[in-house]
Amino acid sequence: MSHTITLRRTGADELAELQREHGRALFGFLLGLTHGDAQRAEDLVQETLVRAWQHPEAWQSEHASMRPWLFTVGRRLAIDARRARLARPQEVETEALEQRPAPEDRYESSLTAIDVRRAVGSLGPEHREVLVQVYFRDRSVSEAAQVLGIPAGTVKSRTHYALRALRKGLPGYGLGA
Repeated sequence: MSHTITLRRTGADELAELQREHGRALFGFLLGLTHGDAQRAEDLVQETLVRAWQHPEAWQSEHASMRPWLFTVGRRLAIDARRARLARPQEVETEALEQRPAPEDRYESSLTAIDVRRAVGSLGPEHREVLVQVYFRDRSVSEAAQVLGIPAGTVKSRTHYALRALRKGLPGYGLGA
């Protein structure tokens, strides 16, 4: 039994020596494979060293150095980790979710559209025409004036009064008073 403890201690000493001898070079190599992500590269170094500890047969090869074996294992681990990340949905931080608008409620938007249509329909034809030109056809005041054949000042005043009437006709929509 004490023989097993001695082997483990020796294995730990050899592993520590392996890290001292190759850890920095392995980290630099893996840092390149992880596009500069130091935390991920450090995790891969540790996982590579765990694999070395789990496979003592690799220590008994004819090669003068363990470095090629470590780099091969590290590269394969990096590839596997990348594939795993790409295969699963991207993680989203809670803060990002809080800043994202709520999903569109189609029922609610349909009701809103009905309310807006009714409110616009309740306007007189002159006010309705101005809103259609300025807001629905995205024309400037001067373009709307030209299309409607009225002065720009009239377009501005009709727009003002039409919006005021809509605010009164659409209570609860946060349009102000």
